Amino acid sequence: MEVRFDKQYLKDFNNLIPAFPTHPGEILKDELEYRGISQRKLAESMGIRYTVLNEILNGHRPLTEKTALLFEAALGIDSEPLMRLQTKYNMLTIKQDSSFMERLAKLRHIAAL
Repeated sequence: MEVRFDKQYLKDFNNLIPAFPTHPGEILKDELEYRGISQRKLAESMGIRYTVLNEILNGHRPLTEKTALLFEAALGIDSEPLMRLQTKYNMLTIKQDSSFMERLAKLRHIAAL
């Protein structure tokens, strides 16, 4: 059975905002588990502290350009989609901060005058 989607459906689908942002560490952690690679061994091979790696994998520390490139070299996972995922995570997370969003609304109101 072939499934076809019209262009508007695909456009709407791509603009959906997930209820919970996905940190790239979640993806990387799943990949390590799938491959059977220990965090300690990976941290050692990447030349970073275990705690830094663990914090990234658990979403407590952002993925930086350097660490994304280290993951790319160590695991063969393209760094650019990981960085886009981190940026999207950052944007969705800040948009859930109501006090910051109120601040933006006030600023937009002033700019509209």
